[in-house]
Amino acid sequence: MIKVIAIGDLHADFPKLWRALRNSYAVGEDWLPSDPLLRGTYRVVLMGDLVHPKLLADYRRLTGLEDYDPSNPDHLRTAAKAQIRELMRIKRFQEAAPDHITILLGNHDHAAVTGDLVLGNAHLEHREFHPELGGVELPEELKHWIQSFPTQITLYGVNFAHVGPVPWLQTYDEMFYNGREAKEWWLSNADYVERMGYRFGVYGHTVMKNGILIKDKLALIDALDHNQYLELILDEDRLDWEIVEIPPAGTQLY
Repeated sequence: MIKVIAIGDLHADFPKLWRALRNSYAVGEDWLPSDPLLRGTYRVVLMGDLVHPKLLADYRRLTGLEDYDPSNPDHLRTAAKAQIRELMRIKRFQEAAPDHITILLGNHDHAAVTGDLVLGNAHLEHREFHPELGGVELPEELKHWIQSFPTQITLYGVNFAHVGPVPWLQTYDEMFYNGREAKEWWLSNADYVERMGYRFGVYGHTVMKNGILIKDKLALIDALDHNQYLELILDEDRLDWEIVEIPPAGTQLY
């Protein structure tokens, strides 16, 4: 039997990640895995999209620049360096217990590594890892690490993936971005989980405006904005889950 700590899309909200890990007793004060995590009693699954803050306000908080401008090369470099520093810390944590800490490849991670696409919307583009647009290329060490992330993992019949359980929702190509299925598959095709042979599924990618959603045999957990993550207790015959609240900054955890 294991406890799985599943944390939704990060989008550079690094302090909240560490508060969730501290709250779940998965990390110690040294920023390294706790004893239960090292032993494999606990498993950590990060759902991907480690990079790219969601909103301009999040870039301001990350960089400390109240006038953050996504077209200013100096500001882009500041945003890139802040994320690189924190990615190195996560890398150190993950590599200390690689068999028990899984980071799934999100589409934003894929875009940052490949440089093929500039993601964003009409209000905000994520240019900080695009040198041709004034940003900074990810260090090779981080590129190789991110490229090693799996697109999915299955534990005791429970599937974890960034978007969904089928191959076309795990391939970040032109079709992925041109269609609506990546955001909406769970509305009309929740049975993908059972059809792929899983007894339950845990996914991110689609922002849950009201917090973590448990629907039929799947959980949608892109809900860090609501200070939530998911814990599951799993073995061959057991599947229990709990939505956990992340304590506010400054809370004494242990």
